[in-house]
Amino acid sequence: MRVISGLARGTKLKTIESDTTRPTLDRVKESLFNILQDKLKGAVVLDLFAGSGALGIEALSRGAQKAYFCDKNFEAVKVIKENLSKTRFLDKSIVYNSDYVNAIKKIKEEISIVFLDPPYKLDLAVSAVSELIKQKLITKDSLIIIETDEINRDIKEVQKIENVEVIDTRKYGRANLIFIKLV
Repeated sequence: MRVISGLARGTKLKTIESDTTRPTLDRVKESLFNILQDKLKGAVVLDLFAGSGALGIEALSRGAQKAYFCDKNFEAVKVIKENLSKTRFLDKSIVYNSDYVNAIKKIKEEISIVFLDPPYKLDLAVSAVSELIKQKLITKDSLIIIETDEINRDIKEVQKIENVEVIDTRKYGRANLIFIKLV
């Protein structure tokens, strides 16, 4: 896995060896960031369930101002910090080694872009979105991207959240991206 574009372009990122962590494929990441390219300059991003931190690091490489990373797995957090050091983005980053609810409660600023890539079988995306709304970290200008392998289930679940709408979906083999915003 590598940083695709921007300041850290070509930097190889370390990944975590785990059954619960699944890195976003480079082709999915490249397509996602082509969609996001105009929204990244100066953005504050949150990479929730961050794994290796590849999504947040790619955002920083392409012009995001700041990134929050959260993973409850200690080994994943260690890898995130190594990758941030390697890409020289430590000074633009805050890393939490905690569950997503506690990490969200610690953040005290509006988030522009949220990457939600929870373990596929745990069905945590909807509760994470609900917590982001509850803590007032997202606004109508914020964009949330959920990666899932169960797009129909997750779209139905997301649509149950008040004041949220699905604005786009993309399919890349097993991986699906759901783009949502507050209305």
